[in-house]
Amino acid sequence: MAVTAYVLIQTEVGKSAGVARQAADIPGVVSAQDVTGPYDVIVQAQADSVDELGRMVVSQIQFIEGITRTVTCPVVNL
Repeated sequence: MAVTAYVLIQTEVGKSAGVARQAADIPGVVSAQDVTGPYDVIVQAQADSVDELGRMVVSQIQFIEGITRTVTCPVVNL
């Protein structure tokens, strides 16, 4: 069963569109959308495990230039 999470991203001013485009190209990213509010981009990601999801966020998403902060919100099925 795949693990799904939403990654809330804050970016430097004027960088959100580029961050969303680059994030969308990462394997496992289902969607990457520019949004308004306290976050600039919201990414929906899927991975085979929580560990794999964490590696994706830390080693791929957070390496995108222009990102200042991320918050990862795993989906829970209650």
